[in-house]
Amino acid sequence: MELILYHTSGCHLCELAEDVVAKTVSAGADIQLTLVDIAISDDLMGRYGWTIPVLAKGASELNWPFDVAKLQAWLANLP
Repeated sequence: MELILYHTSGCHLCELAEDVVAKTVSAGADIQLTLVDIAISDDLMGRYGWTIPVLAKGASELNWPFDVAKLQAWLANLP
């Protein structure tokens, strides 16, 4: 499953989100993570500037805070 993590450099919460995804992969989830730095786009800054980190799969988004259990539940409910 391909997911996008909207983040920016130097964001401690974004690093924590990456760790949660890594733990979820270690628990058996098949996830390919693409990191998108919101600083590359004014549109992304406007959309995610106050909410990063955000995981996305298509139109579905999971906002921080989340842990492994919440991420697994979100993944299970994706279409």
